[in-house]
Amino acid sequence: MLMSMPNQPSVKYNAFIYSSEEECLAVKKEYNATYHNRPQSYKNSVVTEAFCVPFDSFPIIGLNQSGA
Repeated sequence: MLMSMPNQPSVKYNAFIYSSEEECLAVKKEYNATYHNRPQSYKNSVVTEAFCVPFDSFPIIGLNQSGA
């Protein structure tokens, strides 16, 4: 999931990796809900968007392990 926050002292980008598109979409939904529940004063100064970008990747050791 890629997130961008323009209009900050520097444009901030974060990326997170999930083991499935479904997991990413669930996290994105929660992220957006959290943002929309913030006070309007916060939303006036922070604008954010999140995108789930599916792609094939090399195997990432430990990505699908549980109990970490």
